[in-house]
Amino acid sequence: MDITEHCVVALTWTLKDTLGEELDVLDEPVEFLVGGRDLLPRIEEALQGLGPGATLNLHLEPEEAFGDFEDQLLFLEPRALFPADIEVGMTIEGHALPEGTHPDAPKDLLYTVSEIYPEHIVLDGNHPLAGIALRLSLKVHAVREATEEEVGAGTCGTGFFRIEVGEGPADPADDAIAAAARSVAGGAGPTLH
Repeated sequence: MDITEHCVVALTWTLKDTLGEELDVLDEPVEFLVGGRDLLPRIEEALQGLGPGATLNLHLEPEEAFGDFEDQLLFLEPRALFPADIEVGMTIEGHALPEGTHPDAPKDLLYTVSEIYPEHIVLDGNHPLAGIALRLSLKVHAVREATEEEVGAGTCGTGFFRIEVGEGPADPADDAIAAAARSVAGGAGPTLH
């Protein structure tokens, strides 16, 4: 079966920046829904018509990947609003920001603690790979028809290329997505809820 809209594809890949620094390696095949929310549109376009065994090398500009870095998504917040054990690299869902943080900070973003000062912390609402051109070498291992459940959900549950913030209590799937983003970005801090 060749890759078409609303099929599931099992991929492995190596993700690098344009200087050749390895950002992520997916050694074991992972399933993604084509035509859903699992993959970036540019990757889905390039996969169309390929079958098992195919390899592909893509160069993704920031606008085809995670967008440009936006300075307006950096927020300097009072240190006293956050727990004493907060660390650089921790992530905070926008809807869980403490009362008293900047009112213009969008609630639907995932923020990374990028710097800590004695009186302030810096929260970054950009995707960890925003502003970075990427090189993706991938291999197609398998292709199958998507189930009705997968098409209805718009995902196989992988969500590697998406950081989604839930409404309310943390969802374990959100933790996995945030962990993947931290892994790609080189961060190691736990998710703060």
